[in-house]
Amino acid sequence: MSSDAVPTAIARVNPITLAELPLRPELVGEEPYGAPQLDVPVCLNVNENPYPPSEAVRRDMAHEVARQAAGLNRYPDREATGLRTDLAEYIGFGVGADQVWPANGSNEVMTQILQAFGGPGRTLLTFTPTYSMYPEYARNTHTDYVTVPRDEYFGLDAERVLTAIRDVRADVVLITTPNNPTGTATPVAVIDEVCAGTDAIVVVDEAYQEFNDTPEDSAIALLPKYGRLIVVRTLSKAFALAGGRVGYAVAAPAVIDALRIVRLPYHLSATTQTVARVALRHAPEMLARVDELRETRAGMEEWLRMRGFAVVPSQSNFLLFGRFVDRHAVWAEFLEHGVLIREVGPEGYLRVCAGTPAEVDAFQRAVLEIAPHAEMMKVADSEAISSKKHVRTSSQGRS
Repeated sequence: MSSDAVPTAIARVNPITLAELPLRPELVGEEPYGAPQLDVPVCLNVNENPYPPSEAVRRDMAHEVARQAAGLNRYPDREATGLRTDLAEYIGFGVGADQVWPANGSNEVMTQILQAFGGPGRTLLTFTPTYSMYPEYARNTHTDYVTVPRDEYFGLDAERVLTAIRDVRADVVLITTPNNPTGTATPVAVIDEVCAGTDAIVVVDEAYQEFNDTPEDSAIALLPKYGRLIVVRTLSKAFALAGGRVGYAVAAPAVIDALRIVRLPYHLSATTQTVARVALRHAPEMLARVDELRETRAGMEEWLRMRGFAVVPSQSNFLLFGRFVDRHAVWAEFLEHGVLIREVGPEGYLRVCAGTPAEVDAFQRAVLEIAPHAEMMKVADSEAISSKKHVRTSSQGRS
């Protein structure tokens, strides 16, 4: 057979373009979500735990995965019974395994919540600035998405939340604490008042709760009082398991049953369940690094303030700092210095997460080189909150 008879890769691929495909109307012009993944010496842009699992934890994971491999020809436990039991023990607050539901990252948990309680003709309400994936969850589940601005300090009070719920007739309200990208926390007392004042499903995203100065101040404590409260957490951050993709919801057993209805069969692999259980078994060791990162974040905040930057007080493992007239140009300068941070959040701010001592040192050296010629916003120009009362994004398209 001659080489001419072998089809090339180009010949085997139809030249159809994305514009020619019959996409759902609300997906036309959209791009996949994703923070930049670049090969640079210092990555401080996606709020990861910079410390990998220790050698002892890795050995334990490898041993358990190897043992699990003997049964990979069989489907995993679709109810993730063992993992739910371990998560309940870690969570505390008297939570039982029937109140916990794990999935592939908190992203999947959030999507399942909107599959169960959102959808056509229903509205998700949240408060900006906040996590940029939320409108994607709404869009993908045909849920209307409405946002209301936080206060001038990026905080929330019960009156603001309850007024917004009534104004937009929200079916699901999403409160992120500590909030991404601002790092600000909403007190449990506020969430208590919100739950008491609405029949909506109240979702509290606590992805960064372990980094809070008072991690025990969790909305999970309110679950015995409110059947429509859902608290969402993840192992990606505090447990250094971003690559493992495990998030979980904590709620009333009936809510967990609702999520089980919409979950895909065998949605959480046997390997994922095994790795997560090993991580939980080593929780004290993993959380010791959290204490260190909390101190690192506090030190970075003080260091930036002393050099004249505006810094939003944070209860997470990241900081918003600025405010720059051209934040993209400043972001690019950091990249030139081998430091990748995030261009996200209110205009003029950049976000950096706490890293190892070497990474923080590299970031600070870059700051000292960039700061002298970075043009900063004047106070009058640095208003972070939109003057709009609320912004509605229909499930038929995003504004």
